[in-house]
Amino acid sequence: MDFLDLLRAMFALAITLGIIGLAAWGARRYAPQLLARLSAERGERRMKVVETLMLDPARRLVLVRIDDEERLLILGEGRELIEPRGAVTPSGAAQ
Repeated sequence: MDFLDLLRAMFALAITLGIIGLAAWGARRYAPQLLARLSAERGERRMKVVETLMLDPARRLVLVRIDDEERLLILGEGRELIEPRGAVTPSGAAQ
């Protein structure tokens, strides 16, 4: 391998790294707007995160609305707990 081959390989590496850097910059600059536009074109979404509450560094509560129903999820420690469907709320308890 002579000096010219080494110089050609270094030049090709510099061009390749420049293209990768340019693509990364473009993705960070323009991807959020493109993703927002694509999600807006899909229409009304059925699922929505209403609120999130951090309990501690490992667990959090997430209130999710699916269609017209709200569900409470506890996320963390490698497992998810979901509020049972027939759970009685304090306002709906018998008095």
